Amino acid sequence: MYEHGTAAAHLLTRRQLRASGLRPGGHDPVALLRCRRCAYRPLRQCTRPAYLYDSRLALPRRTPTLAQEEALDRAMAARQTCTTCRTRQPYCLPRADRRCTACATGADLAAAA
Repeated sequence: MYEHGTAAAHLLTRRQLRASGLRPGGHDPVALLRCRRCAYRPLRQCTRPAYLYDSRLALPRRTPTLAQEEALDRAMAARQTCTTCRTRQPYCLPRADRRCTACATGADLAAAA
């Protein structure tokens, strides 16, 4: 277990591996990193530990296939398409009704009148 800022340079978190273009490659974490907040209380058990992976054992990230990218695009289109006006928005719509802001406020105003 390492304190915040004391881990060796080759030990990285998952986010750091991803930023470097790597993945754990099936290897388990080799160490734990205590958060900065818990470093001030050495006898206390850390509430937010981070797992550290050895970057020397990491493998390059895999690139998704064209079929996988198409499937992800279809899934995002389902989350971003308004059920009323059928236009695709640049953001995910609420799960409750899947309506864009214009359709939701227009229907609410019409119902109130």
